[in-house]
Amino acid sequence: MPYAYIHYPFENVELFEKNFPGHFVAEGLDQTRGWFYTLMVLSTALFGKPAFRNLICNGLVLAEDGKKMSKRLKNYPSPTEVINDYGADALRLYMINSPVVRAEPLRFKKDGVYSVVKDVFLPWYNAYRFLVQNAKRLEVEGLAPFFPIDQATLQKSSNVLDQWINSATQSLVHFVRQEMDAYRLYTVVPYLLKFLDSLTNIYVRFNRKRLKGRTGEEDCRTALSTLYNVILTSCKAMAPFTPFFTEVLYQNMRKVCNGSEESIHYCSFPVVEGKRGERIEQSVSRMMTIIDLARNIRERHNLPLKTPLGEMVVVHPDEEFLDDIAGKLKEYVLEELNVKSLLPCNDSLKYASLHAEPDFSVLGKRLGKSMGVVAKEVKAMSTEDILAFEKVGEVTVATHCLKLADIKIVRGFKRPDNMTEEEMDAAGDGDVLVILDLRRDESLHEAGVAREIVNRIQKLRKKAALEPTDTVEVYFKSLDQDKSKSQQILDSQELYIREALGFSLLPSTIIPPHAVILEEENFLGIANLAFVITLARPALMFNLDSIIALYAESTKFAQGLQTYLLSRDYPNLKSEFHRGNGKIKVNCIENQPSVDVVLGQHVFLTVGDYFLSTKAP
Repeated sequence: MPYAYIHYPFENVELFEKNFPGHFVAEGLDQTRGWFYTLMVLSTALFGKPAFRNLICNGLVLAEDGKKMSKRLKNYPSPTEVINDYGADALRLYMINSPVVRAEPLRFKKDGVYSVVKDVFLPWYNAYRFLVQNAKRLEVEGLAPFFPIDQATLQKSSNVLDQWINSATQSLVHFVRQEMDAYRLYTVVPYLLKFLDSLTNIYVRFNRKRLKGRTGEEDCRTALSTLYNVILTSCKAMAPFTPFFTEVLYQNMRKVCNGSEESIHYCSFPVVEGKRGERIEQSVSRMMTIIDLARNIRERHNLPLKTPLGEMVVVHPDEEFLDDIAGKLKEYVLEELNVKSLLPCNDSLKYASLHAEPDFSVLGKRLGKSMGVVAKEVKAMSTEDILAFEKVGEVTVATHCLKLADIKIVRGFKRPDNMTEEEMDAAGDGDVLVILDLRRDESLHEAGVAREIVNRIQKLRKKAALEPTDTVEVYFKSLDQDKSKSQQILDSQELYIREALGFSLLPSTIIPPHAVILEEENFLGIANLAFVITLARPALMFNLDSIIALYAESTKFAQGLQTYLLSRDYPNLKSEFHRGNGKIKVNCIENQPSVDVVLGQHVFLTVGDYFLSTKAP
């Protein structure tokens, strides 16, 4: 391609012929009549073919007001300032995701670079940070350090969201390879945005219990390993676009990966491994549609997500999809929408009225003047005609054969006769119909109050600047004259509260005098209740009778042991009990005999453990 530069044809003939035509050339739009045209003319005259196989033509970067950038007018932000504020990677992605890589002009806006940081890098980093925090938590809890499970084993995970995110990651790799091979840089960032949204708002959000270890250590390590491999693969796929950000993440992640390269830029570009699960990707996508539709219904009726509802019905003719929604995806739908039960329905006529609409965007060019007649007949199709059309897959209208892609089947909601709009409502997108039973009873009210209490506790943790790995004990005190109402709610919703927080609430009457209070707040008028929430560091509790028995009924020695244990650093004492399988020897108290202190018999590491032991039958 650079004919004279390498002195062709007088030397370097083999080098030239091996690399000609060039894989691609890139230059600004202003070179259309200059370099591009000259290359084409010379190559056509000399060799009878183009000088390049692909062409990337950049548009012009203009100032925010649409004028040409001018050093004299200083009508653009300093590049150094933009990079210092938002980073070179953010600037690079902003440019790649702009019209300028499609040979169109770009009005450069500094706010656009900030949007890339907010929409791409912060969600990406938050997923990475969540992984690191929970990997660190394993060690804080005295468990084995985190090392990722190999990819082949992860591919066999029985968890549906593990299967889905692994498939979505393979789809990302496939898409980036496909678009890069075609030199379509501008399609990559929108796809990455969609992937990161799925990673943070579906996989991490719906898997918090697993990632935090509340479903068992083995399941936690599987989820963490899946998240690790997904983030690592996405970093490798995006390294050419975001070289600095991905390198920072990689340098920390490689510490737990044996035989890793020194830099992410030494790693091979990822390849698609195994078969992608197109069905599960489609089912999860439809699940998110269902969640969005149900949220729309709630918004119409001013029912926040903290308000539990009794039942939802999902209407769709696809049995496989309904099996997924009512089976392995059910728990995620119910938890996200705060609904007690889900009922799948493949009978389109039970809750829906059907009517057909021609797809004008598809049929317009094809049918021309016949479009009006065909549209009229399609709209006049009866319910029986529509069902027969869906079953067969085609129908003849005014001598024209129409396929499923040519006609949109719209499903409208048909409310049962004994229901009002305030009791039952629905939303659909033309494909799936979601129906919510909006009636509430006392059990749903109690569940809603419990959700409000959990929400206040989580906000109080943030106010106390606690990390997810920080362990606290939470105490509840009712300020109402009739305390039986709040106690009834806590008793009936104990399982939900324990699953949501990872522990049960404790009565404020048992706060030990040596407890360290981190935060305390009064809440008034929460579902007509008033209460106090107190956050405290885990505190040692003693079984005084058992300790006195250790020292042959000597109260003085028992008090000495308590004073000694309370003076110890809590994490170190906890680790010592762990290493001793729940037992430590105390032989360092002056003028006191040596004793073996047993965890759960003489001492408890938390007030919660002590409280549960006293409640046990």
